[in-house]
Amino acid sequence: MADKLTDIPGVGPSIAEKLIEAGYTDFMKIATASIGELAEIDGISEKVAAKIIAHARELCDLGFKSGTDLLKQRKTVWKLSTGSKELDRILNGGLESQSTIEFAGMFGSGKTQIMHQACVNLQCDDMIIADKEALDEGELEDRKAVYIDTEGTFRPERIMQMAEALGIDGQKVLDNVFVARAYNSDMQMLYAEKIEELIRSGNNIKLIIVDSLTSTFRNEYTGMGKLAERQQKLGRHMATLNKLADLYNCVVLVTNQVASRLDAFFGPAEQPIGGHIVGHAATFRFFLRKGKGDKRIAKLYDSPHLPDSEAIFRITEKGIHD
Repeated sequence: MADKLTDIPGVGPSIAEKLIEAGYTDFMKIATASIGELAEIDGISEKVAAKIIAHARELCDLGFKSGTDLLKQRKTVWKLSTGSKELDRILNGGLESQSTIEFAGMFGSGKTQIMHQACVNLQCDDMIIADKEALDEGELEDRKAVYIDTEGTFRPERIMQMAEALGIDGQKVLDNVFVARAYNSDMQMLYAEKIEELIRSGNNIKLIIVDSLTSTFRNEYTGMGKLAERQQKLGRHMATLNKLADLYNCVVLVTNQVASRLDAFFGPAEQPIGGHIVGHAATFRFFLRKGKGDKRIAKLYDSPHLPDSEAIFRITEKGIHD
């Protein structure tokens, strides 16, 4: 198979250099791009962009697959335990790779705690469920996580505490977590796009966390006049995360804020921010709420194949557990 961008028909050294500068460093990145995205690069028209994408797709052998092929691909899905057997139960085993999973809820409902626990559990072999025969050799070795922190809530001390409770070296966990603090939506989107660079440089990224997904967008795009622009950017961001989940067989977790519904005569009093854009892009959706003491209730209310259900778990100094 061709391995240089100049092997794509119509891509000379000059265009290849521009593509690389824009972050399109391999065939799959180009094949899954839109014509509009490539046409934003100086010197590439929409007509040229369409041809480049079409040729890249041929080199990547993209196209229709049979249901049997997809069933084989599903066997490469692996699962990461949340730490709670009850929560894992309603997820049919744990947090699923090749998926984007949203945890929404009010402050104090446990969203960030679940994110921290996932980073720790990623380093524990007992927390991984996989058909190792279906996976490529070494795919789950030296696992690493990316944590995009938009609210300043990542705490290395909490990671150490959770790791100690599981008998894991906390320093090892921290060494295997890349943390980026995003102060605005552009930084947040850029960090998500740069994850591929980490992967190409030899890091086996298997967990991607955005905590929280919508806070920067919500702060920057206020009022109905900016709603369309906000949703468009949020949609592109979710598309990037979904692509990473699919292409690199990793688990993507996002937390989300909620807003009160003023018209809530029926149904829940709060709803996640982001509307239909997030609703359609997330594979699994959870709503978290506080219970008595250290108990939390997680409601799975959207999934492609699992029924709506609830689980009760606890958050203590040891972390997430039943």
